[in-house]
Amino acid sequence: MNNVPHKVLLPAWIFEQAKDNDETRHLVLQYMTRYPNYRIIKVSGSFAVCERFEGFL
Repeated sequence: MNNVPHKVLLPAWIFEQAKDNDETRHLVLQYMTRYPNYRIIKVSGSFAVCERFEGFL
C-alpha cells in the first residue's frame, strides 16, 4: 500500500481517562480494534500513526 502512514484521530476520553502511560497504551490498543487493517506505528499527539494493510496475503 505504498507504505503511506495513515493518521487516526484518537478520542479525547482516552487521554482524560488514562492515569498513566500504560493505561493510555491499553486504551489506544482497545480503541484501535475498530480499525482491524491498521497497525499502530506510534502515537503522536492526539493521533495514532498507523500502517494500513490489506488482509492476509
